[in-house]
Amino acid sequence: MEARVPQPPPPPPPFPATTVLGKYRLGRELGRGSFARVFEAQSIINDENSSKVAIKIIKREKLDAAMEPRIIGEVEAMRRLHHHPNVLKIHEVMATKTKIYLVMELATGGELFAKVAGGRKLKESAARRYFQQLVSALRFCHQNGVAHRDVKPQNLLLDRNGSLKVSDFGLSALPDRIRNGLLHTACGTLAYTAPEVLARRGYDGSKADAWSCGVILHVLLTGQLPFDDRNQAAMNKKIRNRDYRFPDSVSVPAQKIIYRLLDPNPKTRLTIEKLAEIPWFKKSLPPPPPEKSLFESSSADICASFCKSGEILGTINAFDIIASLSSGLNLSGLFEASAPNRREKRFTAAETAEVVFGKVREVGDVLGFRSERGKGWSLGLGKGRVVLIVEVMEISPSLFLGEMKVVEGGSEFEELHWEKFKSGLERLGLAWINDNV
Repeated sequence: MEARVPQPPPPPPPFPATTVLGKYRLGRELGRGSFARVFEAQSIINDENSSKVAIKIIKREKLDAAMEPRIIGEVEAMRRLHHHPNVLKIHEVMATKTKIYLVMELATGGELFAKVAGGRKLKESAARRYFQQLVSALRFCHQNGVAHRDVKPQNLLLDRNGSLKVSDFGLSALPDRIRNGLLHTACGTLAYTAPEVLARRGYDGSKADAWSCGVILHVLLTGQLPFDDRNQAAMNKKIRNRDYRFPDSVSVPAQKIIYRLLDPNPKTRLTIEKLAEIPWFKKSLPPPPPEKSLFESSSADICASFCKSGEILGTINAFDIIASLSSGLNLSGLFEASAPNRREKRFTAAETAEVVFGKVREVGDVLGFRSERGKGWSLGLGKGRVVLIVEVMEISPSLFLGEMKVVEGGSEFEELHWEKFKSGLERLGLAWINDNV
């Protein structure tokens, strides 16, 4: 009788099925890297916004000095770009002494790369639709001071409706990284990186992203990279000479766009702004959604409505928490007075966010402000030209931190409403941390 070889027991799951992080219950693992793992999660709050999310769990012990700035940059960039439909959204950031949790939109359609893997190519109409969404997202990035710098199909995700979502802003550049009007860090993925970036000289981030768009459009239409050689010198020569080929299936207008985007000279390269004006690009382009007035928006869009283009939006003080990594997650920075030019006021409370919002509404009603709940733990208030956003986050089970951000009408708010708001909320039990606008 043949002896059976005993099988090793299956490895224990990384988290029990009932593991709960804040208001989320973890589900299956979606992927892992050298310092982070990504899980599907479901909100345990029963409301209309309790859809599934992706949670990136980062172990602080795995981070080195180079990775911390990347995480900070990723959070900051996604906060700036929160309300564009083709940018992956970040909902909130949580942190402990050992881990950081980035709660993000879940893109269930996988990577765009899967559609062109193995040399497959897309029909021109499908390629154009994805390309339009990519260009729309990047235009928005550049208008808000963000250069992505790692645009490739693996970082372009699809949601359940097949819409493109630009993700992975870990290499993105914000305005504070620009010196003399240019960026200087060589980064990105070789096959998609502009030649001026590889040359390690100053470059314009938006023009570098335009080059990557040219590579991606070529890949979508042909299933092949335009420049691909194991020898870096040979590849650079091909780039300088624009040495690549098109199959007959690629239309002449599309070829011209790729040729102008893959211009090795960034000064004459087609820009994202000019690209958006070309007839081939505009073909079948859906009209932009109509603008909504402040209080006609749905609750899911309230944060986007309250914030003008270019203003930072996201989980309150998430950046402050991440920025405190190097000091061992010392939260004291959250309670320091804001700089004089910060148009926000912070307070603490021992009650839940719902109780806090009730108190804010009560004072706002007395002063004639209209209020509207936003996505997550946010509340909008408006009166005339004054618009406020109030957001609340849990620091501990018995401590909540809130922020009242003056989005519009800061001078009018300070002159007419601030002292009444302040005294009213103090009377209801909220403690103000700073007194700066």
